[in-house]
Amino acid sequence: MNALEYFKTHLKYEKNPKIKEAITQKFTEYLRRAEEIRAVLDDGGTGPSLNGDAAVAARPKTKPKNGEGGDGEDPEQAKLRAGLNSAIIREKPNVKWNDVAGLESAKQALQEAVILPVKFPQFFTGKRRPWRAFLLYGPPGTGKSYLAKAVATEADSTFFSVSSSDLVSKWMGESEKLVSNLFQMARESAPSIIFVDEIDSLCGQRGEGNESEASRRIKTELLVQMQGVGNNDQKVLVLAATNTPYALDQAIRRRFDKRIYIPLPDLKARQHMFKVHLGDTPHNLTERDFEQLARKTEGLSGSDISVCVNEVLFEPVRKTQDAEFFVKTSDNIWVPCGPRQQGALQINMQELAARGLASKVWIELESEVAFGTTGKLICNIILAFSLFLVR
Repeated sequence: MNALEYFKTHLKYEKNPKIKEAITQKFTEYLRRAEEIRAVLDDGGTGPSLNGDAAVAARPKTKPKNGEGGDGEDPEQAKLRAGLNSAIIREKPNVKWNDVAGLESAKQALQEAVILPVKFPQFFTGKRRPWRAFLLYGPPGTGKSYLAKAVATEADSTFFSVSSSDLVSKWMGESEKLVSNLFQMARESAPSIIFVDEIDSLCGQRGEGNESEASRRIKTELLVQMQGVGNNDQKVLVLAATNTPYALDQAIRRRFDKRIYIPLPDLKARQHMFKVHLGDTPHNLTERDFEQLARKTEGLSGSDISVCVNEVLFEPVRKTQDAEFFVKTSDNIWVPCGPRQQGALQINMQELAARGLASKVWIELESEVAFGTTGKLICNIILAFSLFLVR
């Protein structure tokens, strides 16, 4: 039927009478054929046999035109749901609670709302009910989205991760249908979690001069759906993150019964972040070195610290890129070396790649050891970069 709609549109704008006549004939023929197939399917048949000029696969009965009966899904609704399927996280991100440095109160509150109701439903009886809507707010780069990844990893629930672009459509009336279908899919997949990142871009203050009618309808639908989740006591948790909570509409803000401030990391959290971001990279940094780094980076967010550490991790790569001498090891690996080392060959990394040895080039082995021999190199680079970020 969608194809016939295209034919109708073409007929509307076609000016050539001969082409218009040909399209009209095809349209009539295809419409008659489609009605015959629908009649067969509505009667429970499987369509023409394989011996005919066409074969139609068996499918569920379509919805009658009067809207009554039938178990088929509305094609328009199916299209909207297909677009939202990409928001479902099929593979859980590998982020554990321990990977989130600090934020103990936020992690505890999320565990109460996400983990306990699923694993220990007997705890929530009578008036004791888990939180149904969380708003995470705070400065940029403090781990709000990262915390949501930890929730998706730890929770035994269907996780919907959406942004404003997933819920806004250029077609009139389709945006609010997307919101409605999102919550309907979440209820059907309960227990489930809906995470809306940067919700301020979707739910600003109503009544502002630059607000469009479509934006107002989206907010209204979101308000209705969030209120319905709480009243129906469905196992659906709404989790949202924003850097500017004051920009949210007051009614939207009220729907979040639990609001958690995500601050900049404290001393202990920053110390843990350096360890997490270094991972298994060879180094000899002591606890005292990590403590010094944490003290010198006050005011930095977790994202800033990640950038700082990544800057240091590239130092061995830069040394290899600038090296002018390489030596071939017993494992047929080319590593940078000094000009006086036995077996040293004056060649650079690009020339090795031109010879087809790109996969055999590795960073200087000694540079990884020296990378943390005393901890001074990493400390100096991170501190210098940190001071630059603070300024």
